[in-house]
Amino acid sequence: MTKRLLTAVISDSHPTIEGFGIISGALQHAGAALAVNVEARWLPTSELDGSGEVDLDGFDALWCGPWGPYDNSDAALSAIRFARERKLPFFGSCAGFQHAALEYARSVLGLLDAEHAELNPHATVPIITPLPQPLIERTAAVVLDPSSRVASIYRRTAIAERYRCVFGLNPEYAAALHSAGLRVTGVDDIGTPAVIEFPDHPFFMATLFMPERASRPNAPHPLIIEYVRAGMARAVA
Repeated sequence: MTKRLLTAVISDSHPTIEGFGIISGALQHAGAALAVNVEARWLPTSELDGSGEVDLDGFDALWCGPWGPYDNSDAALSAIRFARERKLPFFGSCAGFQHAALEYARSVLGLLDAEHAELNPHATVPIITPLPQPLIERTAAVVLDPSSRVASIYRRTAIAERYRCVFGLNPEYAAALHSAGLRVTGVDDIGTPAVIEFPDHPFFMATLFMPERASRPNAPHPLIIEYVRAGMARAVA
């Protein structure tokens, strides 16, 4: 019998970005490589309750996708916190990376006024700010921490990935997040954080780049394969 994985993909529709379709396809590529039937279920943030804990108990994994700002940022943050605290395998790309950093800053560092500059350009605690160099439809080099999980997945410390992003983690807060446990394990060629991971978790990783866009049926992306593998470990536990 083929194994089955149910993953939630939190995102919103965007008129110029085919987000959910690309993620769903990339998950299918990884699933085929692992003999897993991956079912991706789209959860628009507008349909989630951001006032409290988002119930994701029925899912084996969570992906927070790109194409921000989300319609309901609080709902996305609540879902990320659920995944982090309940050990639900989590991956975030682009806006998912931004919100993973924002959730950790608020929940763990106690920076309750931490905000995303795209939503509030005058934020007093701007965790997410405009990138020094916008990365719209660009491929950029990324250097990985040799001791990190992401480096072990790629099996190298120098990679190049595709971006479609203009906001990222404010470097002024990167060290505080890293010291508190959300490790910055990849930076681009000018030192901008590009990968974050939470080691005390079965799988919790986010990238400013979008690995789903590099996945192909005959060449699934290694990060997505490991994400699916982690989801299966939870599903059969």
